Amino acid sequence: MSPRHTLAQRLQQEPALLAPGVYDALTALVAQQAGFEAVYLSGASIAYTRLGRSDIGLTTATEVAQTLAHITDRVSIPVIVDADTGFGNALNTQRTVRDFERAGAAMIQIEDQTFPKRCGHLDGKGVVPVAEMQGKLRAALDARHDQNTLILARTDAVAVEGLDAALARAERYLECGVDALFIEALRSHEHMNRACAQFAHRVPLLANMVEGGKTPVQSATELGAQGFRIVIFPGGTARAVLHTLQGYYASLRAHQTTRPWQEQMLDFEGLNAVIQTQELLEQGQRYEAVGRP
Repeated sequence: MSPRHTLAQRLQQEPALLAPGVYDALTALVAQQAGFEAVYLSGASIAYTRLGRSDIGLTTATEVAQTLAHITDRVSIPVIVDADTGFGNALNTQRTVRDFERAGAAMIQIEDQTFPKRCGHLDGKGVVPVAEMQGKLRAALDARHDQNTLILARTDAVAVEGLDAALARAERYLECGVDALFIEALRSHEHMNRACAQFAHRVPLLANMVEGGKTPVQSATELGAQGFRIVIFPGGTARAVLHTLQGYYASLRAHQTTRPWQEQMLDFEGLNAVIQTQELLEQGQRYEAVGRP
């Protein structure tokens, strides 16, 4: 079964799907080895790690597609990918969907922010007219070659127009035939309960957990009980790695050696075990033996 079929079937089942944020093939590999059923390729985390910049619309569709292709080449679990605004109008959105589908996406997320967009938990966002976003979503649905490539519609209208308007937008987006909904930056448990009451029995809802963000952070178990079917912690991986790097570099600078840090890191053999170097070398040796007398 392909990752797309796997994700489509998994979203019909309990409990809620917990998809950790990843930003490259290595983080995706470690997540798969940890037992996660899917991962979320965060546009913000690509900006953080590839550009060393904030999530304010600086990444390109090509950069995301390249990252996605490296990940799907390395892991077998489904990848949900953040496609920002579709990187332009409806025609740009179609190209983005085609590129991301070819790169192996199982679910593609498209949001209704104006361009340049920004992180859903930053202030100062804008949203496009409802009709414009509906056009993008219809274009996205028409562009996919495999009906199991799921389209996730995200609205950022809570911060701009309020909860009632965001819920109304989500209704209009659902009318387009999207496969899942994401109402970003819900402000309270009451907001989350209202979203679930309106949509959870009709379509998979995604909950976005951002440490220090606008939405109360809860466990996937708690969110599943509310009615959410997908739970992401998109930037947690980058924040955890950044915290570790700050400590590692401070220690190396102070001690001029990695010895004080070695209990908190993998050695050369440990790293090669994670990335399966021996298996790769053995694979290469099998090809070298072909045609020998």
